[in-house]
Amino acid sequence: MKVGIAGFGTIGKPVAAALDKGIEGLKLVAICSHDREKAVRNMEGRCAPVPVVGPEELSEMSDVIVECVPKAAFRDIAEPALKAGRTFVTVSGAGLLVHPDVVDIARENGAQIILATGALLGLDAVRAAAEGEIHEVRMITRKPPYSLAGAPHLEENNISIENLEAPLRVFEGTAREGAAGFPANVNVAAALGLAGVGADKTMLEIWADPALDRNTHRIEVEADSARLKFSIENVPSEENPGTGKITALSVVATLRGLTAPLKVGT
Repeated sequence: MKVGIAGFGTIGKPVAAALDKGIEGLKLVAICSHDREKAVRNMEGRCAPVPVVGPEELSEMSDVIVECVPKAAFRDIAEPALKAGRTFVTVSGAGLLVHPDVVDIARENGAQIILATGALLGLDAVRAAAEGEIHEVRMITRKPPYSLAGAPHLEENNISIENLEAPLRVFEGTAREGAAGFPANVNVAAALGLAGVGADKTMLEIWADPALDRNTHRIEVEADSARLKFSIENVPSEENPGTGKITALSVVATLRGLTAPLKVGT
C-alpha cells in the first residue's frame, strides 16, 4: 500500500522515519507540505527522498493518507483524499468536529477515516461502553503553561498564564467548546467525545499547571457496563510542546495495524 503524508512536522517526520525503517506492506511515496524546501531538508537522514506534492496529487499517488497538518488546513487534505476513496488516517478529532460532513464524503466515495488514538488511552473501552449506555464522561487535562500559549480561548478571554505560581483552571465546558478554544491542545478531548457519548456531552476541564513538565489527562466514564478511570502523562515533543511524543507513535501503530496479520484492540 502506498502511503502519503500531509504535513511534515512533529508527527509527520517520525511517521516517515518509521515507514522508511520498514512497516510490512506499506511504502512512503509522497509528502505534502506548504514549504517544499524545508520538507526536502527534513527528509535528509530521516527517510529516502520522495516527491513533495500538493493535496490533489497526494490523493492520486497514495492508497493511505496520513493527515498531520494544522487544523486550518484539515479540509484541504481530507476532501480530495476522501473523494478519491482513500484510507485517511488522522489524529485531528478537532478537525472532524469542525467538518463533520467529511464522514458523508467518505461514505459516498468508499473511503474510510481512521481517527488514531493519539495522546489518549482507553478509547477501545469507551467505544465498547458506548455500545451500551454511557451516563457521564469527564476529562481533566493539565499541561505546563507554555504548552497552552497562543490558544484562542486564552486570547479571547484575556487569560494570562505567564509566571503562574499555582495551577489555574483556564477552561471548563464541553469537549466541542474545548476543541474550538484550544485547537492545538485537546484533540484528545474531541476523540474521547467521538468514541463515547459525543463532544457535546463530554465534559472537559483544562488547567495550566506550572509544576508539571508533562501533558496529563485524566478520564472518568460512568456506564451501565463499567466504571472507567484512567490517566496518562505524556512527554511533550521538543518541536511542539503541545503535542506528546506518543502521538506520532500512535499513528505508526495505526499504520502497522492496516496490514499486520495480528491486530490487538478494536
